[in-house]
Amino acid sequence: MTGMESHHILLILGGLLLCGLVADELGRRTRLPRVTLLIVFGVLIGPSGLDILPEAFHRWYEFLATIALTMVAFLLGGRLSVDALRDHGKEILTISVVVVTTTVLVVGSGLMLVGVPFVLALILAGIATATAPAATQDVVRQAGAEGPFTDTLLGVVAIDDAWGLIIFSVLLVIANATTGDSSLSIIGEGLWEVSGAIAIGLLVGLPAAYLTGRLKEGEPMQSEALGLVFVCAGLSVWFGVSFLLAGMVAGVAVANLAAHHRRPFHAIENIEWPFMVLFFVLAGASLDMGGVETIGLVGVAYIALRFVSRIIGGWAGASLAGASDVHRRWMGLALVPQAGVALGMALVAGDQLPAYKDVLLTIVVGTTIIFELIGPVLTQIALLKAKEGSDQR
Repeated sequence: MTGMESHHILLILGGLLLCGLVADELGRRTRLPRVTLLIVFGVLIGPSGLDILPEAFHRWYEFLATIALTMVAFLLGGRLSVDALRDHGKEILTISVVVVTTTVLVVGSGLMLVGVPFVLALILAGIATATAPAATQDVVRQAGAEGPFTDTLLGVVAIDDAWGLIIFSVLLVIANATTGDSSLSIIGEGLWEVSGAIAIGLLVGLPAAYLTGRLKEGEPMQSEALGLVFVCAGLSVWFGVSFLLAGMVAGVAVANLAAHHRRPFHAIENIEWPFMVLFFVLAGASLDMGGVETIGLVGVAYIALRFVSRIIGGWAGASLAGASDVHRRWMGLALVPQAGVALGMALVAGDQLPAYKDVLLTIVVGTTIIFELIGPVLTQIALLKAKEGSDQR
């Protein structure tokens, strides 16, 4: 790396982090989620806009996404303590299962009714189950939201992608069987991604629960927190499993077993935001806005059906769980965001079904842009309607 490259990189990193402060302040003044503001800024400086971000930063996106999302997953797992599950466990499990099931049924059947081929409809139904835990977590934090609605929402988001991965793997097997490939290796890979992630989460989380927070009594140090995140993320990538699920399991283990901790996740909360700023800006810069223009009728139908399925699923799940009227009315709206997990699913499906790869990626990239931009806004509206933002209590 030359001196010129070094100072360019340092100046850009500094500028991007300062943009996080601007986004935070704009969010406070306009009530727009800073996630959306950062993604829009990324689009403006990326290839779809002014194209002023050096190519090297695009190559960092996957690395930063892995770190940032593992942190988010770790914090979400920390919400699933025994006390939280005792209070909201029935709602979390019921809503998550019903929302995922409803999404698959509504999106899949709806797409087939408008003439989408069975295989493509099946795969898009599986992809529709994916959520955006990073965006949801940040909207909650920006709003200062606390209360039963928020606790349930974060619990649902924490486990939604696990159900989604399992169902997507099953649907991919069915899709392959209809095209002549009935191999069970695909569902095996899906099960490994889930079971392997659980194993790695326990491998990291169990010793961390007992060993961290000893040097500085009751509270892990930042080096301990970063070490846990990097090890968990690194092992997950190495073994090809979900780092989101692994981070969540590690967080659950620490939250429930680290009895000597007073604030076990405080260190991660203190260092998370700079990583999130870079992640969201680079996520925006990686979006090809041309994808929105090419999604066509199938993409529009997918967006409408997924939106409807979240609303219906949230209402039905909350009703079955005996939740309050506020939960029934607004939970589905809060679960609309969708991001990188959906793109990952589309890439996997495209590799398995090359005949559908181009149309899948076109639809999922285009619709993900829309869900990334409007999803956090809808989550913030739901939190305000539930009266759990800091200015609503």
